[in-house]
Amino acid sequence: MIKFFRNIRKNLLSKGKTTQYLKYAIGEIVLVVIGILIALQINNWNQNRILDKNEQIYLLGLKEEFQISNLKLKELRSVNQKNYSGAKKILEYTNSKKERPTEALFSKILYQTFSDDIAFNPNNSLLYEMINSGNLKNLSNTDLRKQLTNWVSTIEDVSKQEAELANQRVKVLDMFRTNNTSLSTIFKQAGVYEILALPEAKTEMSNLDLLNSTEFENNVLMFIFTSYATEKAHFKPLMEDLETIINLINKELDQ
Repeated sequence: MIKFFRNIRKNLLSKGKTTQYLKYAIGEIVLVVIGILIALQINNWNQNRILDKNEQIYLLGLKEEFQISNLKLKELRSVNQKNYSGAKKILEYTNSKKERPTEALFSKILYQTFSDDIAFNPNNSLLYEMINSGNLKNLSNTDLRKQLTNWVSTIEDVSKQEAELANQRVKVLDMFRTNNTSLSTIFKQAGVYEILALPEAKTEMSNLDLLNSTEFENNVLMFIFTSYATEKAHFKPLMEDLETIINLINKELDQ
């Protein structure tokens, strides 16, 4: 093709048709430029198509991760509510002049309240991969990118609160490491010995005197306050952020 155009130019020059030659040369340049622009446009279209396809793959992966995290957080909030309610019930017994609970009931409440730790473990592997590789910037939705970036720092704050809640839980549990209390009684009355097929102790010590302990009451109170703060100031806003992210992802997938 190039040889064909070159022959035309030579023919025009040989016949002394300079003006026509210049017009033809300019036209040829224009055609070449148009060809380059078309090629660039096709290349840009292909690149955008690849980016759009990759974005959809990332969005689908993020949706799956955050849906799983949503289920995990719902379950964790339920456990935290159970612990909080159990601690409040214990506090009612410490402040009440009514008849004390039975050893079995007290043991079951203690076990149900303090046996489960609180630790949110979201599925963030894809999100961290996108952040570390710089691919987060390829998400076209600015609000979504902002929410995902804030999510990471929010998770760090939640982890600190969970550590404080775990600390208050340990302070209550530490009161059962002394000679004046008995974990064996709690485990036996709560059915743990039977589940684990442990040999039962010959004697059983009562833990009901803890209801007269100011130290025990203070520790339970601190656990209640921390558990409440974890729910209201951290888990509830976190769930709202999580749902916002899922909604933004769904909007992008629906386009």
